[in-house]
Amino acid sequence: MCHPGTRSDAVRSVTVRVKRGDGDLSVSYVLQGELPRLRVPAPTRSRIGEKLWQHTCFELFIVRRMPAYHEFNFSPSGEWAACAFSRYRDGDGAPFGGDALDPRVAVRAGPDRLELDATVQLGSISSAHTAAKLSLALSAVVEELDGRLSYWALRHPPGQPDFHHPEAFALALDEIRH
Repeated sequence: MCHPGTRSDAVRSVTVRVKRGDGDLSVSYVLQGELPRLRVPAPTRSRIGEKLWQHTCFELFIVRRMPAYHEFNFSPSGEWAACAFSRYRDGDGAPFGGDALDPRVAVRAGPDRLELDATVQLGSISSAHTAAKLSLALSAVVEELDGRLSYWALRHPPGQPDFHHPEAFALALDEIRH
C-alpha cells in the first residue's frame, strides 16, 4: 500500500511475491502504472550502488532476531546494496557482503509495468538465516519525473514513512525443518 502522505497518481499498484528456497530468498516486485511518468534508473551492469533509496528502488528488510536486521536495496538499473543494522536505524547501516554477495537481479519493463526479481543467498547473512524463522519488511520507493517520491510497503507504521520501523516487518516466514 502507498503511504497516505505520499500519494502517486502515476502508480496503480506495487505487489511482491516471496519464495524461500533451499538457502535462498527470492522476491519478485511488480509495479503497475504509467511508467513514462516515472523516473526509472537506466539499466547498467550489476554492481553495488549507493543511496539507491533516494530514487526508484525496491527494498527487502530481513530480521531473524530483533533488534538486528539487514536491508537490501534493488534498483531497476541492476545496482544493489546491502546493509546490516545492530538495532533500529543504528547509524547508516554498515555495508556487508561486498561483491561476493552479488544477488541475482533481473528487470523487465513495459509502458505500464516494471518487474524486478532478486535472489539473496541467506547464508551470506549467516548460516542461521538459511532455515530460521524470519520476518520481512517489503517496500518500494517510486520517483516521479517531477522528483516527488511515493513510499509503498506491506505495512506502514503511524507517522512518516519508515521502512525500518519494527511494525513494518509484517511478513513472517516459518522455520524450515529438514
